[in-house]
Amino acid sequence: MDKKTTAKMAAAAAALTGAGAAVMLAKKKKNSQKESASAQVPDRSDYRNTERGKQEKNSKGIYYSNGNYEAFARPEKPEGVEEKSAYIVGSGLASLAAACFLVRDGQMPPSHIHILEAMDVAGGACDGIFDPSRGYVMRGGREMENHFECLWDLFRSIPSLEKPGASVLDEFYWLNKHDPNYSLCRATVNRGQDAHTDGKFNLSQKGCMEIVKLFMTPDEDLYDKTIEDVFDDEVFSSTFWLYWRTMFAFENWHSALEMKLYFQRFIHHIAGLPDFSALKFTRYNQYESLILPMQKYLEEAGVDFQFGTQVTNVLFDIKEGKKVATAIECKVDGVEKGILLTEKDLVFVTNGSCTEGTIYGDQDHAPNGDAEVRTSGCWNLWKNIAKQDPAFGHPEKFCSDVQKTNWESATITTLDDRILPYITNICKRDPRTGKVVTGGIVSCQDSSWLLSWTINRQGQFKEQDEEKVCVWVYGLFTDVPGDYVKKPMKDCTGKEITQEWLYHLGVPVEEIDDLAENSAQCVPTMMPYITAFFMPRRKGDRPDVIPDGCVNFAFLGQFADTPRDTVFTTEYSVRTAMEAVYGLLGVDRGVPEVWGSVYDVRELLQSSVHLMDGKSPLEVRLPGPLELLKKPLLKVVSGTVVEKLMREAGVIQDWM
Repeated sequence: MDKKTTAKMAAAAAALTGAGAAVMLAKKKKNSQKESASAQVPDRSDYRNTERGKQEKNSKGIYYSNGNYEAFARPEKPEGVEEKSAYIVGSGLASLAAACFLVRDGQMPPSHIHILEAMDVAGGACDGIFDPSRGYVMRGGREMENHFECLWDLFRSIPSLEKPGASVLDEFYWLNKHDPNYSLCRATVNRGQDAHTDGKFNLSQKGCMEIVKLFMTPDEDLYDKTIEDVFDDEVFSSTFWLYWRTMFAFENWHSALEMKLYFQRFIHHIAGLPDFSALKFTRYNQYESLILPMQKYLEEAGVDFQFGTQVTNVLFDIKEGKKVATAIECKVDGVEKGILLTEKDLVFVTNGSCTEGTIYGDQDHAPNGDAEVRTSGCWNLWKNIAKQDPAFGHPEKFCSDVQKTNWESATITTLDDRILPYITNICKRDPRTGKVVTGGIVSCQDSSWLLSWTINRQGQFKEQDEEKVCVWVYGLFTDVPGDYVKKPMKDCTGKEITQEWLYHLGVPVEEIDDLAENSAQCVPTMMPYITAFFMPRRKGDRPDVIPDGCVNFAFLGQFADTPRDTVFTTEYSVRTAMEAVYGLLGVDRGVPEVWGSVYDVRELLQSSVHLMDGKSPLEVRLPGPLELLKKPLLKVVSGTVVEKLMREAGVIQDWM
């Protein structure tokens, strides 16, 4: 790294840690200089401080807010809402959230709300099912945190199915108070031995600087760039990258912009990243814990669910910048039909899908060849819409390279207690207590597939046999041979995936085949588009939630664009739904802004220390003149509130 680059990165680090307070070192100007400067200041006698306009709606018809005043308020009924209808395409989390907001905040007559779903069950990617022919299936899990502001705003209003008189939020809150989440073993090596990452990131000074530089880079400078464009082995060889890539499923070729957004979005959780103490989980799988309560709430309200209805296109009349959805083309049980629309008919479409085209295997069959493929046509729908106007985004940026967007998960169900001791040996908890087990994924650091596995509170299914344990497993690299099973994961049966997992648990080699055959049942699922939303992109590739000029149409979900939030989260789905409903219907209530930890000096100071494994950024040797600023800086801030903040964060330590 040249001196110029080092100096730039060091300066960025200084800004991030608050060392910018060094400006206090500037010499006081002489009175004559001050007088001269003040004489040049224009007359501002007409200026008035005012908060007027702070909550004016933007071009999409929404504004952002924070604090209890807005959070606790109920909006007035939007004018003319009784004359409007809504058609919601899909029944995943975003779609159901939109319907809930239409009922609760938009006060639209529920019978005017129509949910059009291609499948025979709601939930989209938030699934959790028992397939009699295969066994228990969970394609993925959902990690949540305190500051999913829109998610919790929604679920405070959804009645719990488990606790009478409580909301889903109440149920979730009490559960995670009584049984807080944390991991006792984040990674293993050498077949089930604790890798002793011990909460350390193990980043070099250069690696820290690369992360800081990414943190400070404007979005537009990261358009179409990959993570490997901004990081090298200083980051990629660190424990930080092991934590990060396995927790969020980032690959080296994914979007540097998305990596930056993630880092900024969750800066307040850097300390909790190594042991997952930042995370919270539902009691059961996400379908039973999140989707079913919403579905029941909507059905009891009188919302119209139409299953077996595959929407293939939405037609628009586009004139002079005004875009009006005029018709929905669909197939109902295979029969082509159409729905004519007026401007009073609002249309909400979940564009794209991370679980589209999922291929299901079973114990004896790999998810390939003639295996069952479930598709709902989400990508084709978006492509058909996008052809009509550039404002509708560019789906091909995300769905054109399944080699870079796929990975595979599997649900392993233990059938007896023979495997359990190996699990307990790693996670240090009994998996059948109903409490936190692994506390998040356990990553097999030396796995060729980069295998990770997790056991959430059991049973994960309400009707699950209490003697059985459901394990979720995923491999980030599906096209390389395994360490025990010398085949790529994508070509493996459920039994073979179980064998590979047992190998990395430390099961004696001579017992692996027997246990995989007789003590477990495995359902693998190959998902070609599971990380499609991480593909490198630029502004406009993801359409705005409400595209410019649209008067009765909005996008929902992970491939719609909303500022500062991060995809692959439940929060993102719900946020886009709230923005879409509030904007199109004219709901006069603020959308909670993305939690502002990235602007909180306390979080920035603390995260910089955590990132450096407890070292102070002031211990970093800076180039030339910058190094000479350290002692004067400490002298200037001594006895001030700045010193107090820096000491509380560990930036200033007693020995300094």
